[in-house]
Amino acid sequence: MTRNLILILGDQLNLDNPALEDFDPAQDHILMVECAGEATHVWSHKARIVLFLSAMRHFYACLVDQYPCALQVSYLKLGEHEFADLKAAWAHHIQTLQPQKVIVCEPGEYRLEKDLIALCKQQNVQLVIRDDTHFMCSKADFKRWAGVGEKSTKQLRMEFFYRNMRQKYDVLMQGKDPEGGVWNYDADNRKTFGKAGPKNVPNAPQVNIDGLTQAVIEDVEKYFPNHPGSLQYFIWPVTREQALQFLADFIQHKLAGFGDHQDAMWAEADKSKSPYLWHSLLSSSLNLKLLNPREVIHAAVVAYRKQQLQPNALPLASVEGFIRQILGWREFIRGVYWLDMPQMAESNHYQHSRQLPSWYWTGDTQMNCMRQTIHDTMQHGYAHHIQRLMVTGMFGVLAELDPKQVAAWYLAVYVDAVEWVELPNVAGMALYANGGRFTSKPYVASGAYIKRMSNYCSSCKYQSELKTGPKACPTSTLYWNFLIKHYDSFAANPRTALMAKNVARFDAEEVAAIQMQSTQLLNKLDEI
Repeated sequence: MTRNLILILGDQLNLDNPALEDFDPAQDHILMVECAGEATHVWSHKARIVLFLSAMRHFYACLVDQYPCALQVSYLKLGEHEFADLKAAWAHHIQTLQPQKVIVCEPGEYRLEKDLIALCKQQNVQLVIRDDTHFMCSKADFKRWAGVGEKSTKQLRMEFFYRNMRQKYDVLMQGKDPEGGVWNYDADNRKTFGKAGPKNVPNAPQVNIDGLTQAVIEDVEKYFPNHPGSLQYFIWPVTREQALQFLADFIQHKLAGFGDHQDAMWAEADKSKSPYLWHSLLSSSLNLKLLNPREVIHAAVVAYRKQQLQPNALPLASVEGFIRQILGWREFIRGVYWLDMPQMAESNHYQHSRQLPSWYWTGDTQMNCMRQTIHDTMQHGYAHHIQRLMVTGMFGVLAELDPKQVAAWYLAVYVDAVEWVELPNVAGMALYANGGRFTSKPYVASGAYIKRMSNYCSSCKYQSELKTGPKACPTSTLYWNFLIKHYDSFAANPRTALMAKNVARFDAEEVAAIQMQSTQLLNKLDEI
């Protein structure tokens, strides 16, 4: 009889996986499954499927190298088994192996955790779910911080959590005070590129498409030919060694320039140029656990300390801004996900129900900001955080799109998408679907914001400054319509009261014109 059946999921590809903590290759059996159901649960981008499957196959090879003699492992490759989903594969192996226990590290998705709990109860086998020590804040610690179960008035705000984490791990601290005397340099990280555009953009690092990855590419083209996205520009790390190369490249070539322009966007006429600007491209490696957040933070801090007194010193605003994304936002968003599931997935504060326009899958729209962002997404499986939040996401809330459809799109099209990180960012940040559970306002703006932060508007059919008329920017029209529709809540919020005051200046005729044009837009979103 097998002692333990150890499940390794596709986003748990680290040798220090807690599920392997007391692994005995003579008594325990490891199960890894490539499952078509995980690629079709949402209509996944081909690059996302390749990334997960190639990283899994490389990790399996790593396990075999670690235990060359006695390893008992079942690795079920795509097309070589009959199981439609993970639950079916798990059930078969529980029945066949009759383990005393099923052991797994905490899944990154509520759906999988609930499936596993229900299955083991049905099969009458003990399930052990171990804390995911990859993260720097456990679920239990986050609940304590959030005051769950107490009469707490604490607001769920990332900034408060982030300061706590900085102090706990002594990151960029001078005793009890933050490095430089300021906790957050976000205000310094919002510069535009100006009319000249970005200069000296570093090249993106490249990975070797080895035999394993090439075989996965062929499998994906064979089994998922109609899925969205291109594999022409696949660059993502699928091994820990490649992920470490990406980390080293970011620290050496990009970290210094990361801060100033991290919110800026730019469309290049020359498509051979890097679309990644100074962004790290480390999120997929972190989310697959090819990298540990501690080593990423450590690398940034060490580089900062080494150069601190040199003429080419790394800007503190860049280093702090990067660390805030990992130690602050990434850990915070994971805590909120597990705190608020499953209700988060059903949240729909504004009761929006419009269908996702078909051009979200192609980029074939006359709105240049959406066209550029979605074309980049379909080519690379990537867009940076402002493209996601303030272009595709903001349009989603202004166009009153169904949050479930928008969230499914984000989970499908980005290579770094795992539900614990994708859903809170979409439902909480981009769409305000959870009504401000951890944000202080909806993230909405007119086309003027996009014009300021990019060059998208310079070659667009529409004009960002126009609210109505045939050349009016749909984002601007829908923005003002959104403020009119939700005027009372915007006026009552100190952070959005000024936006409401601008609406109060409109006369009845202008309000009616905006509402009429918005109705026309909303009724023909596929034609914009």
